[in-house]
Amino acid sequence: MAAHPSSAAAAESRRRRPVAAGESLPQAATPEQKLVAAVIELMEAGTTPWRRPWDGRSGGHHVNLLSGRRYRGGNPVLLTFGMHRRGSALPYWCGFAEAKAQGLVPRKGSKAVAIVRPQPQSRTAAAAAFPCEEPGSAQEAGNQGLGNQELGSQGLGSSERTWVRYKPLPLFNAADLVGPGLEELIERRRFSAGLERRSEPERLAAAEAVLAAWPVPVSHGGECACYWPELDRIQLPERSAFNSAAAYYATWAHEGIHSTGHPSRLARDLGGLCGSASYAREELVAELGAVLLGDRLEIGSDSANHAAYLSHWVELLRESPRLLFQVLGEARRAADLICPEAVSPEGAVASA
Repeated sequence: MAAHPSSAAAAESRRRRPVAAGESLPQAATPEQKLVAAVIELMEAGTTPWRRPWDGRSGGHHVNLLSGRRYRGGNPVLLTFGMHRRGSALPYWCGFAEAKAQGLVPRKGSKAVAIVRPQPQSRTAAAAAFPCEEPGSAQEAGNQGLGNQELGSQGLGSSERTWVRYKPLPLFNAADLVGPGLEELIERRRFSAGLERRSEPERLAAAEAVLAAWPVPVSHGGECACYWPELDRIQLPERSAFNSAAAYYATWAHEGIHSTGHPSRLARDLGGLCGSASYAREELVAELGAVLLGDRLEIGSDSANHAAYLSHWVELLRESPRLLFQVLGEARRAADLICPEAVSPEGAVASA
């Protein structure tokens, strides 16, 4: 006779399963389910919710409203999702407690955006010998939410086991907040961004230098942009075929991300046929990786329209909400190969 699951286990199963089209989220939905449901809603409306043309006048990089520290790793993508959800043009964010300390509060009905913050963990080999204390054990499985994945490692001859746990960090956008002094804080951030702003020729020249330094050759001609894994070569239309220099570099960045999946590099699955799930997944890696490169290079992500993939991406995300964060991790690793981030300043919020 098959054992009947407990009511708690049944509830957990309902909470973790994919959400079908038109179905409302369960009350105990995980943070990743809530975020992915919002992303799917934007995509079904015809929006690509990670696209963000570069606009240094409105602030440029995603930064903390109070300190000006930049959000790093894969977090710029998550924060761009948040900007699309609320229709904000302000890339300024802060947590509830730090906002309250400034006399600011979120507007009624405002919802935080959860980014991820790495929490280094370590344990001696003797302590780690107990299964219940191993990373990813049943004891900790209930905490495997948004960004809360763990990677274990142990060096040769080392008695200490180390890994990273990713802790959700809820943030509110400046447009979510009300209170005295808010406009002054926003203007202060705009002023600081203006001092760091580079001219368009400077930004484009820097982007060209970074992309040209990537050791995958580029050929020009034809009407399509693509990456040929067999030749390990990128194909781009002539520069004159693009409506702007930024669009040209953004498309180059997209194909460059594809090339990081070559077997000699990150060895992703590049063999999927057009229309297959594996093909759509790789396109999503390239899309998000190009967004991260666009932020780092200050060129934005105004690449060719990939609306044809939106329905495929919706299907993938409905099947597994956690896929978004897996793909974002792959996109971050790909972007790091082409344009590594500078060492994070003390206190900067990064993600892996």
